[in-house]
Amino acid sequence: MEQPMSAMNLSASILGYRRSRWSEIGTLIGRWSQRIYSRYELMHLDESSLRDIGLTRGEADFEAAKPFWQA
Repeated sequence: MEQPMSAMNLSASILGYRRSRWSEIGTLIGRWSQRIYSRYELMHLDESSLRDIGLTRGEADFEAAKPFWQA
């Protein structure tokens, strides 16, 4: 027979859920921040650097123009 969840266990469960959600949000914001930085850097590469990584200016501009939330 299952024991009813006590108020203390319920509070701990809710707090754990909230921490987990905040952790996920922090991870998402970090990912967005990295995309913003990477796309900014990509926009400012010269033609030689783009050739080194195998991209054309058009491909780099296309990637850099994406919104930060789009992978």
